[in-house]
Amino acid sequence: MTVGRYEDGDPDLSESFGEKLLGGLLDHAHALPPDRIGSALADAFARIGGREVRILLQDYGQRNLVPLAGDGLADGDPVPIDGSAAGRCFLTSRPVEVLLADGVRVHVPLLDGGDQAGVLAVTLDAVDDDARRILHRLATLAAGTVQTKNGYTDLFFRTRRGEPMSVAAEIQWSLLPPLAMAMPRVAVAGVLEPAYDVAGDSFDYALNDGVLHLAMIDAMGHGLDAATMATVAIGAYRHARRTSVELSEIYLFMDRAIAEQFAPDHFVTAQMLRLDTDTGRLQWVNAGHPAPMLIRAHRVVSRLDSPTTLPVGFGGDQPQVSEVTLTPGDRILCFTDGLIEEHETGQEEFGEDQLIDWVHRLDRADRSVRAVARDLSHTLRRARGETTTDDATLVVVEWRGRA
Repeated sequence: MTVGRYEDGDPDLSESFGEKLLGGLLDHAHALPPDRIGSALADAFARIGGREVRILLQDYGQRNLVPLAGDGLADGDPVPIDGSAAGRCFLTSRPVEVLLADGVRVHVPLLDGGDQAGVLAVTLDAVDDDARRILHRLATLAAGTVQTKNGYTDLFFRTRRGEPMSVAAEIQWSLLPPLAMAMPRVAVAGVLEPAYDVAGDSFDYALNDGVLHLAMIDAMGHGLDAATMATVAIGAYRHARRTSVELSEIYLFMDRAIAEQFAPDHFVTAQMLRLDTDTGRLQWVNAGHPAPMLIRAHRVVSRLDSPTTLPVGFGGDQPQVSEVTLTPGDRILCFTDGLIEEHETGQEEFGEDQLIDWVHRLDRADRSVRAVARDLSHTLRRARGETTTDDATLVVVEWRGRA
């Protein structure tokens, strides 16, 4: 038998129209300057009759989709995520088609590794299944290209930045993994407020060999001091995590790193979790953070309390690891104290009861963790009168069970 041949004859290796279209981009993507991505995509869409091409990227405040500027791309104002066709595409990660007088406006999610950078929008005279297939593949290629180029350009950062950003916030955003990740067995979504002035809050996660690792931290203080401590804490967490040690040892490693670099009265509260995505076994260590909440059937059913552990940097003993087994569909809400302790002058703190009430209103079966996390953060900020004197961060994790 000849290697590389089919029993019924040679495979058809001729280049189809679709392969030519995608191949034309793939062949040159590695050398494509960031500011030429738009024109390359516009040229590809023109070959299928597409026009008014826009690449819409989510702003850091998660309120608008901002058009990327460039040759071949249509201009325009930012599009609000709430109440728009592009926003609906973004929140659901599904294409949205809008019938126009002169054609169909198609919005396709820009998905890369489960994260969604934004939305690709284009107008066609008509849309059929072949066009939808090509649009989906072009959007996937565009998302991957944007992600790759993002490592060595400020173009996408500048596009997403809706207002001036503090130096501390710049540091924090450079630390973060993608705000959202969705895989068949697990999904993660996080939000940081105030987006343009966050300092001490941060989170990190990684999916390794079927295990989701996640940490949320809150460094004391504000400004650059807090951002510096957060940087050391996240760096120590990643280093320990990548050596595959247990959660209790990760805590000790982070504790030592903070204690060695900062004064004795400096500390970081931290929460480290480990979720086996095969079995739903969740383990966690809580060092001074509010207890996470377990959401089951879209209702908060319990707080995941655990033995008291000193914040990172105070030289605590090796902590006890807590454990629970999740049910498919369960969600875990982790948050920093800024989310519940904020209050208007002279008023009571926002509190966990109000947080739980809003979870019950916003967490529904048809809503992704990304949509829930975003809306929960924004709703709580509005309920606080748009006041945020401390960082307020939340992360939602969903275990989907074995596919």
